[in-house]
Amino acid sequence: MADFDLVIIGGGINGVGIARDAAGRGLKVMLAEQGDLASGASSASSKLIHGGLRYLEHGALRLVRAALREREVLLRMAPHLIRPLRFVLPLDETRRSPTLIRLGLRVYDWLGGREILPATRSVDLISEEAGQPLRRRFHRAYEYSDCFADDSRLVVVNAIDAAERGATIRTRTRCVRAERGEVWRIVLNTRGQRDVVTARALINATGAWADMVGDIVLRPPMQPRLRLDKGSHIVVPRLYEQDRAYILQAADRRVVFAIPFEHDFTLISTTDRSFSGDPAAVMPTADEIDYLCEVANDYFRATITPADAVWAFAGVRALYDDGARAAQDVGRDYVLGVDARAGAAPLLSVYGGKLTTYRRLAEDALKELSRFFPATQAWTAASSLPGGDFFHNGMPALVERTRSRWPFLTGDHARRLTAAYGTRVGEILKSATRLDDLGMRFGADLTAAEVRYLMVREWAQTADDVLWRRSKLGLRLTDTQRALLDDFMKKEKV
Repeated sequence: MADFDLVIIGGGINGVGIARDAAGRGLKVMLAEQGDLASGASSASSKLIHGGLRYLEHGALRLVRAALREREVLLRMAPHLIRPLRFVLPLDETRRSPTLIRLGLRVYDWLGGREILPATRSVDLISEEAGQPLRRRFHRAYEYSDCFADDSRLVVVNAIDAAERGATIRTRTRCVRAERGEVWRIVLNTRGQRDVVTARALINATGAWADMVGDIVLRPPMQPRLRLDKGSHIVVPRLYEQDRAYILQAADRRVVFAIPFEHDFTLISTTDRSFSGDPAAVMPTADEIDYLCEVANDYFRATITPADAVWAFAGVRALYDDGARAAQDVGRDYVLGVDARAGAAPLLSVYGGKLTTYRRLAEDALKELSRFFPATQAWTAASSLPGGDFFHNGMPALVERTRSRWPFLTGDHARRLTAAYGTRVGEILKSATRLDDLGMRFGADLTAAEVRYLMVREWAQTADDVLWRRSKLGLRLTDTQRALLDDFMKKEKV
């Protein structure tokens, strides 16, 4: 008998989504991630839960419809991590026809099946607040709805829920060999310690590493299926005061987003370029940062330069190679490849996908494997993620309840904690009656109590795990404060 029904390689959004869904169906699941959870593209996205308005230009109606239908499902599942966001699209007749944009937005609203999110409307940029940050040459715009997500925390809470439903989550664990027979024999390496587990089925959900895993780990190598696409992003001091995002039409017909980020910043995202090399070493280039600044400066009155970027990051999207020429034209839909040869344990490989469609991808993956396991029922559409068991519009009330229960918290501290942990904030604050009860303070409002929680419950092992994937407090801590945090965590692990 195998140790596990299912072993999943890869701790990004697709891997943890499958692990959670499978564990909730009663399957015995293990997930192995070579680094930290969300350490690849899942923490380096545009952080949008959206249909992808520009994909309509490529005729991707099925993908857009499926993604749009997921927005409100995910908003209800994790209202602490996902929030509605209005996007302003200033019109520039030299780049796209306003008539075609209006038609596209009508289709977008129609496909979306909205119950929560408001519809598209016209905006007079001369008289309305949305026009204040923009250059005066823009007179009209459309405003439509999508959602914004804390992408890396969405990965982590899916892993938490998978673990609470019985899954084994192993980070810093590399799969070095997978030998196929009637069951899979999988050789793992965790910090130099090797062990072997067996599984009835194996899923390769390693994103940009999927072909590499096929070549090195699975043997014989699989036929390459990936096209790698690099997306670069920058964060600058806040460009405007109000809480809308902007979708900017670039001269090359791409679009760039300017999104309110972490209260004091603006996220400018993203580029599309073909990529080759090590996905773990990807960084924005100087010309990519210049490009994002130039597009923003074409629209906003506040000008920025590369020197204004307080954070620049990049991720590698693993797209299914459908033969498209330009990187921005490659389809974003996912493809699930099942190798179910006679007498051998099945292998499922995940290609492509979007943050928005991870839950649906997980359902489809388990449907593909359903003939190998007892009949199970899909269940995640009506579920909530850890900390998200409250109404989609209940964040203000949750913040007030948190401040009432722990009155020593400032408003900003309470808002950050509830946005990260939702109704589970009490697992950090417990019976504290004053800030000092939470232990050492590392900078901003990060305390020892929160760090210990992240280490014990959320697999955090380094300062970067805490500052960039469990939070974005890396934007606020100094090098000295980061070193203090790193030293504290090393001592806690001893």
